[in-house]
Amino acid sequence: MAASVAAAAGRLRRAIRRSPSWRGLRALSSEAPPTQAAAVRDAFLNFFRDRHGHRLVPSASVRPRGDPSLLFVNAGMNQFKPIFLGTVDPRSEMAGFRRVANSQKCVRAGGRHSDLEDVGRDLSHHTFFEMLGNWAFGGEYFKEEACSMAWELLTQVYGIPEDRLWVSYFGGDPKAGLGPDLESRDVWLNLGVPASRVLSFGPEENFWEMGDTGPCGPCTEIHYDLAGGAGAPQLVELWNLVFMQHNREADGSLQPLPQRHVDTGMGLERLVAVLQGRLSTYDTDLFSPLLDAIHQGCGAPPYSGRVGAADEGRIDTAYRVVADHIRTLSVCIADGVSPGMSGAPLVLRRILRRAVRFSTEVLQAPSGFLGSLVPVVVETLGDAYPELRRSSAQIASLVSEDEAAFLASLQRGRRVIERTLKRLGPSDVFPAEVAWSLSLSGNLGLPLDLVELMLEEKGVQLDTAGLERLAQEEAQHRALQAEPVQEQGLRLNVHALGELQRRGVPPTDDSPKYSYSLRPGGGYEFGTCEAQVLQLYTEDGTAVASVGDGQRCGLLLDKTNFYAEQGGQASDRGYLVLVGQQDMLFPVARAQVCGGFILHEVAAPERLRVGDQVQLHVDEAWRLSCMEKHTAIHLLNWALREALGPGTEQRGSHLNPERLRFDVATQAPLTPEQLRAVEVTVQKAVGRDEAVYMEEVALARTAHVPGLRSLDEVYPDPVRVVSVGVPVAHALDPASRAALHTSVELCCGTHLLRTGAIGDLVIIGEFQLVKGITRLLAVTGEQAQQAVDTATMPQWQRWELQAALKALQRRANTAVRKLEMGQAAQKTQELLQRHTEGPLIVDTVSTESLSMLVKVVRQLCKQAPSTSVLLLSPQPLGQVLCACQVAQSATPAFTAEAWALAVCSHMGGKAWGSRVVAQGTGSTADLEAALSAARAYALNQL
Repeated sequence: MAASVAAAAGRLRRAIRRSPSWRGLRALSSEAPPTQAAAVRDAFLNFFRDRHGHRLVPSASVRPRGDPSLLFVNAGMNQFKPIFLGTVDPRSEMAGFRRVANSQKCVRAGGRHSDLEDVGRDLSHHTFFEMLGNWAFGGEYFKEEACSMAWELLTQVYGIPEDRLWVSYFGGDPKAGLGPDLESRDVWLNLGVPASRVLSFGPEENFWEMGDTGPCGPCTEIHYDLAGGAGAPQLVELWNLVFMQHNREADGSLQPLPQRHVDTGMGLERLVAVLQGRLSTYDTDLFSPLLDAIHQGCGAPPYSGRVGAADEGRIDTAYRVVADHIRTLSVCIADGVSPGMSGAPLVLRRILRRAVRFSTEVLQAPSGFLGSLVPVVVETLGDAYPELRRSSAQIASLVSEDEAAFLASLQRGRRVIERTLKRLGPSDVFPAEVAWSLSLSGNLGLPLDLVELMLEEKGVQLDTAGLERLAQEEAQHRALQAEPVQEQGLRLNVHALGELQRRGVPPTDDSPKYSYSLRPGGGYEFGTCEAQVLQLYTEDGTAVASVGDGQRCGLLLDKTNFYAEQGGQASDRGYLVLVGQQDMLFPVARAQVCGGFILHEVAAPERLRVGDQVQLHVDEAWRLSCMEKHTAIHLLNWALREALGPGTEQRGSHLNPERLRFDVATQAPLTPEQLRAVEVTVQKAVGRDEAVYMEEVALARTAHVPGLRSLDEVYPDPVRVVSVGVPVAHALDPASRAALHTSVELCCGTHLLRTGAIGDLVIIGEFQLVKGITRLLAVTGEQAQQAVDTATMPQWQRWELQAALKALQRRANTAVRKLEMGQAAQKTQELLQRHTEGPLIVDTVSTESLSMLVKVVRQLCKQAPSTSVLLLSPQPLGQVLCACQVAQSATPAFTAEAWALAVCSHMGGKAWGSRVVAQGTGSTADLEAALSAARAYALNQL
């Protein structure tokens, strides 16, 4: 019996790991009409709200909120990360969450989790989907309740037969010292699930982790049997219930979390397919209106659900691609992500172009077709996500404009290719420079894979090596142009925060940051603040009783007058002294907020102990400059609304004492007249020297105030309201409509008390981040005056200077390339003298850059075409550069990308490239071990 169960479990493991085909799916009932998707979604939310007391929270935007590790929100738990990490503001609404449920908009395209290339090829993958989830925070409930609720919903509310449901649980991980999750197993058995349908799996299937570090834990999954008893089970995962009870530390070890949480997720599309008895998610009413509209709009044969070789002409593939992609485009644009040139906007741009290619080339759709599908998306999803209805016209307009631009680029690209081919000889490769000019990074914005396909159709080979060189140069250029990344600084981890909460340490009282006043003469007076040292932390986060001798540490006080960086405003800096010892200064470099606690980053020249009384002094000039910029940003936001219309929305901002940055959603680039009007509006408000009123009010009072400005952020309750020229009480009175005529915003920042101190505002930069979002750079006060003073230059002269500079840059780049080629040739000869002929060269070489190392590899392979080459170049501080190229005779089994990845992973780094040429970086003090790993991997592949 045990052997047969084990054999069955093995077969089911293989079944679960395969992507579901959805073939053979039987309807739950052949009599009852299928339940509509909207009713399925509502039933889930109502079940948890009405039967089990969950609070319903709206879906977060698909733009990640303060999480640079994500391109898009890709799971329901993303918005609750501050709770899992212990960093949630204790005054915020989220801090009060105990049991909640929602339907979260998710996008999986680009980054670590991407389904983009799979969409269309099968019947189940999507770039946009909805994740139904319920959560219990801080031990509100755990495994027994979570499993019972899930079983009740699926079997009693949705009516899924129990004999079609299987469950899996975590079977343990001896390497990590984790035993099996017998608690979950026993819960399922007690609920009546037969032991033969309760399966255990290892960490790959049933242990969920937020990332490389952070909260994690065992999970139990509920699977649906597509076969329904007709033959061997065909299992597809329906629901994943994660029990967060561990934390993955930086050293890879697992430690128990201070608080346990439940985090569940169930894909709506897949659930609807099961309940409607459909062959695929595309056959449900979430997609059928779109598929019908595609058929009506382009005249292609009706959708028939074919895949693979059966899908002649890829007609059905194109239907699925277009239907999925227009949903993704609509949802992302409504949430403020527009097609662009980097990050998430670049991914969205690729999605749009992929949709255009399939609609025009396969379905023969007319121009403007994609934009015509937006109302269908709004009709199917608008009730659940009202922002789609509000932005419907803008979405359709933007999609249509980008579609038209891409089609025009496609036509120009074809003409460029034809002209270039006429100049080439029969054996010439297509020039990399021309292909690059056609690409997303060049002038026309065509995906490179499309350029390669167009050339392949004409039997022409592309200079891929040259293309990789240009891509590398572009990456280096972008790296130089990118804004410097701010250091993360000292942080309190989940264990430190949990210990503070366990000890009952109250959040830091930072209300003194607002304690400043205007002197009669007009200057600002900033008061000092006396506080007690509650805890000290070393740089690695260890709690200690004392520090000294110039040690850099984290300092936790009972109160502070320092502004901790948040809301786009830079942190205060300054110093502190021990009470009674005014002659010794302890510099404070920054302050950061962690779960309501303010951590000060301090250098301690002398002994500093827990229990010491200190006096804090902010850098007054730094603070005042930040106050000027923050009040100026509020006026700029209001002035843009005046110039562009009431629908204008802020998309982000940042300020420091030097300048301010403001991103705004726009239909088109701002005209010179609009920029001038915005500046004049701000300058008039500055000239009136209006009073700036600030007051904390209940968050509920701000919910329905016309004209009030707020962002997609978690606000504390009570929340601070900043109003220019109008007292807060009057601004929040709906009858006054005052917020429509002045700047009124929710904001925790520090502000001027009167606008006159801004002095002046000048917009010194304006450009489109992506289509639909404009970034403004501005300065205030003396810097604004300096910008005006130095800006007197005829525009024709500025253009001439810019053209001359570009020419100089081109000549310099050419000279550098020639120099590098000469050096690469010399190093190539040295390496060839050391290595006799053979299938492999693995060695080290001294170079100053990755581009130089790649040139050496290329020249080696050119002179020894049957040899595969991998070179490492040690750099200062232990960094190692890596480049490799695989001989064509060794592919496809042996690829450069996999080779570089194996070696760089050995060095704790990363790699990228193609099957022929790849590169990467890492860090190691043992080069011989890395070289040995490189040789061993290659010999194993050859």
